[in-house]
Amino acid sequence: MARRVLITGARAVAALDIARDFAAAGWEPHLADSVPVRMARWSKAPARVHRYPAPRQQGEAFHARIVELVDTFGFERVVPTCEEVFHLAAPALQCRLGERLFVPNLATLRQLHDKLAFARHCGEWGLPVPESHPIDSVEDLTRFASRSREWVFKPRFSRFGDSALVAPDRPALAAITPSPDKPWMAQARIHGEEVCFHGVAHRGELVAFAAYRSSWRLGGGAGYAFDPVADHHREALRTIAARLAQCANIHGQFACDAMFDAAGAAYLLECNPRATSGVHLLTGAGHLAHAIGDGIAAPDAAPRTLYLGPAMVAFGLPQAVCGARMRDWWRCVATGRDVVSRPGDRWPLLGALCDAASFSLMGFKHNISTNAAATDDLEWNGEELP
Repeated sequence: MARRVLITGARAVAALDIARDFAAAGWEPHLADSVPVRMARWSKAPARVHRYPAPRQQGEAFHARIVELVDTFGFERVVPTCEEVFHLAAPALQCRLGERLFVPNLATLRQLHDKLAFARHCGEWGLPVPESHPIDSVEDLTRFASRSREWVFKPRFSRFGDSALVAPDRPALAAITPSPDKPWMAQARIHGEEVCFHGVAHRGELVAFAAYRSSWRLGGGAGYAFDPVADHHREALRTIAARLAQCANIHGQFACDAMFDAAGAAYLLECNPRATSGVHLLTGAGHLAHAIGDGIAAPDAAPRTLYLGPAMVAFGLPQAVCGARMRDWWRCVATGRDVVSRPGDRWPLLGALCDAASFSLMGFKHNISTNAAATDDLEWNGEELP
């Protein structure tokens, strides 16, 4: 009988690509989420799709459903991809799932997810980070008013870069309303090339790694096309990723945004202790599945350009037209590979567009952004979990 894996957060393209990789490695992948996931359901990938209650609003029911799925199907691994990772790592559920759950404990996740805590711990571990300070009140902002152009301001718990203010002027800075319940941070602005990396660690040992940059981004900063970085930058980031995995004793997936300054020095900016778009660089031949399932080191990711097809059409094309970048856009589409659809499996492209439209409608109904709607039922902002 094939080994079985449950991949949660099936709304994410990363989840579908991870499922494809596990299938290539001979596993039987199952996907699950708390919302309709047409992209995953319409795919020809050999993966069953399940539904569970909203982790954030229905915590107890979510726990019970996950346990039911694990007991029914005997999953050997439970692999989160979105912020349900924090709810799966809640002490009671993590104790119940044990070694099946491919995530570190909640305390470690908090160290990585809290942007200020991450910067402070990196400093203690000898990892390069920009100067960072807490902002817990409006009064804390006054120290930065005269030199706000030298800083980046962001909530300590946030995602997609939606709320980050890069070098704001005084009026923009004055609009921030931090509090102990909604803390912010100030981080010294680094000028240079922004890059990202994705890693997989087993008990503190880095077993899979990919680094990339993106010249196609949403307004908040999230990229939707991914290009290889220079070899020397990749190796510098790999060293940093291995050190971070060891010092934090990471067991699971993690990804970081980083910056290379004009002198070529690298700085870690923030960490996402979950799957991100960098995972697409590691999928295809089953190597990622072997890394997650058995801790077998994956070979280096092949240098190639990848992109999210729906985003390249919905966001990239208008950006290209308005920014006189049609040649760049066409080169990316023509030479790169869409990670949503595959030859013989094109329906996920339409499914992803339908899913995005559903989140947009949800955001409109609740007067929030589409990004906020896409994480409303699972995001975690540091609150206690049972």
